[in-house]
Amino acid sequence: MSLKDGLILEFLAEHDLELPAKPLYRNLNRHGHEIGYSTVRQRLGELESHGLLTNIDDAGYYEITEKGRAYLDGDLEASALEGDE
Repeated sequence: MSLKDGLILEFLAEHDLELPAKPLYRNLNRHGHEIGYSTVRQRLGELESHGLLTNIDDAGYYEITEKGRAYLDGDLEASALEGDE
């Protein structure tokens, strides 16, 4: 898990959004978070592999899962995600 992972999860949860990589990247930067597009794309895949995000359609839209919300709430430690690949 990286610092950018928490940023992505928090943004999607806080704004209750479902977004693909490019609009997510644009909105993160629009809200003052400096993150690159390639980083967003990479982290979305990583977060999905750990079950914190889910890809909801063929257009590449992602939303936070209950597991992702538990992670943000501190009910799930990052170390518990290490084997989820």
